[in-house]
Amino acid sequence: MIPLDGIDEVIVGLPDLQGRIQGSRIGVEHFRREPVFPVCEYLVAVDVDMVPVTPQDRFGDLLLVPDLGTLRALPWDSGTALVLADARWPDGRPVAVAPRQVLRDQLARLAERDLVALAGTELEFLLFRDTFAEAYDRDYRGLRPATRHNVDYSVAGVSGLEPVVRRIRREMVRAGLRLESARGECHPGQYEIVFRYDDALSTCDNHVLYKTGVRQIAAQEGMAATFMAKFDEGEGNSCHVHLSLRSGSGEAVFAGGPASAGMSPLMRHFVAGQLACLREFSLLYAPNVNSYKRLAPGAFAPTVVAWGRDNRTCPIRVVGEGPSLRVEHRVPGGDANPYTAVAAMIAAGRYGIEHELPLEDACDGNAFSSGRPRLPTSLGEAVALWESSAVAEKAFGGEVVAHYAAAARAELESYGRTVTDWERRRGFERL
Repeated sequence: MIPLDGIDEVIVGLPDLQGRIQGSRIGVEHFRREPVFPVCEYLVAVDVDMVPVTPQDRFGDLLLVPDLGTLRALPWDSGTALVLADARWPDGRPVAVAPRQVLRDQLARLAERDLVALAGTELEFLLFRDTFAEAYDRDYRGLRPATRHNVDYSVAGVSGLEPVVRRIRREMVRAGLRLESARGECHPGQYEIVFRYDDALSTCDNHVLYKTGVRQIAAQEGMAATFMAKFDEGEGNSCHVHLSLRSGSGEAVFAGGPASAGMSPLMRHFVAGQLACLREFSLLYAPNVNSYKRLAPGAFAPTVVAWGRDNRTCPIRVVGEGPSLRVEHRVPGGDANPYTAVAAMIAAGRYGIEHELPLEDACDGNAFSSGRPRLPTSLGEAVALWESSAVAEKAFGGEVVAHYAAAARAELESYGRTVTDWERRRGFERL
């Protein structure tokens, strides 16, 4: 727990269904006195517009129990600290559908096998020279990216992104994240910062802190940032997730001998589980209508069910050697909720291990043209697969399956009522 000297307020935050931090600012003396903090239960049942998407009987309170291991000062918010919390019902029961609890449950089941998950996320965002208010007033059209060209790996080309991304890097390190690398990406104004892996829960906590901080720092610099999976017809924002397992004593369990791409039998079963569940769990990797605009042919994002050794055309890419051998899951976009996405990966891996699933041959060529089974092409297809999945029902429980299906169906209904710019351009004059 960090000292609270110099701290006036503590934000007690709960990651919601979208992976956003919601909560309240608490005076530091009140925070010292109180062990829990009540909030309206609708925080685990609303869409991006804060509209309830699942039935609410009372709109009563649930309790936020701070996880003091997450408490940290926010360098971009002077005098303020943030602590993430777990959701509990008034009788003390965990709120099963809360994203942080969904991940906790999967980690607990993994621990029953004396296994621990380590994860790292590679999160991309687009930075614009317009403020959030200006973007809103212009209906998010005609925005000015912070760079004019593809600056993937460019050194000189990212000057338009500085000093904002420099400030983001430095203040994230001051907030406790461990910087590994940073670079420009393909879409104009696109940037990626990678922080060191950690245990899965800590990585997801850092992920939501990072997204919050990027938006706030960009706003303070008179700019705007978006993590949406597909902003326009250009390259989308991805969130590749690196995942490996270790024993409870810290031993790497994925590495095997020189055969089978250096993978242990346990890792082969784990990867086979990813493939077996990929379509049915897609809802937790791609939770929004917009997510599937990124998972499209020609967008350099996965489209089929396949795995490969260092093959970026596959959704499941095996990378590393020896103790660093790991899975890179390439389906999630920048809009994914890290808790539920990582929970889905763990649940899929457990399914493969428990059923000792055999692993098909790796895809050595271009997976896009391999003729393999297709990933869902829409949110509607993904939610139908999720709702009918016996594996999801067993892994997550009926309450969680129904809750996240209801959230997806509410998103679909909202989208279905919306008239888009594409429809106006196509039909205003000619239909």
